Amino acid sequence: MEAALEPLFSATLDLLTWGGVWSVFALMIVESCCIPAPSELIMLFAGYLVYSGDATMLQVVAAGVIGNVIGSVLCWLIGAYGGRSFIDRHGKWVRLNHHHVTIAERFFDRWGMATVFFTRNLPIIRTFISLPAGIARMSLGRFTLFTFLGCIPWVWALAYVGYRMGPNWEHARHVLHNGDYVVVGAIVLGAAYLLLKHVRRRRAAVAEA
Repeated sequence: MEAALEPLFSATLDLLTWGGVWSVFALMIVESCCIPAPSELIMLFAGYLVYSGDATMLQVVAAGVIGNVIGSVLCWLIGAYGGRSFIDRHGKWVRLNHHHVTIAERFFDRWGMATVFFTRNLPIIRTFISLPAGIARMSLGRFTLFTFLGCIPWVWALAYVGYRMGPNWEHARHVLHNGDYVVVGAIVLGAAYLLLKHVRRRRAAVAEA
């Protein structure tokens, strides 16, 4: 997988080298819009900019957090104003309907703040949580606040590691990239469990009929 993503990593690094802190800001907006820009690479390199004296820690953390918040709000808006119509038109192909939207609304009403905060510190999931939050119409104010608070530890930690690693910052990227496999595996297992549960319910319904 890493070999397949290498062109993406290379292009991202070229942009970071060219634009410095401004590229960190722009790429973190992209990363939060459900576009797979690797935040680990972005913020580790941002930490290296601090090490090399081309930026301060405050600058790179602010660029990363504000970029994340802007991208996340854009994605929330897409979910809130486009997600439901998508489900109406195409939801049957992925087995989604208004019942699932209602469940999502209840979930985000009860657990939305904690979910947004903690998932901002999980690879992969952090990129996509804004979309279901928007579809569920979680309060935009609360969503923005807890996105901001949740992004700070992730962004700061990556930048600090990049700063401490200095010229060896890419070694940290390879280590962190292994964590992506764990998250992907958990997502696949969760999806398989839900699919199996759905199949069993369908079979039980057919048997009762």
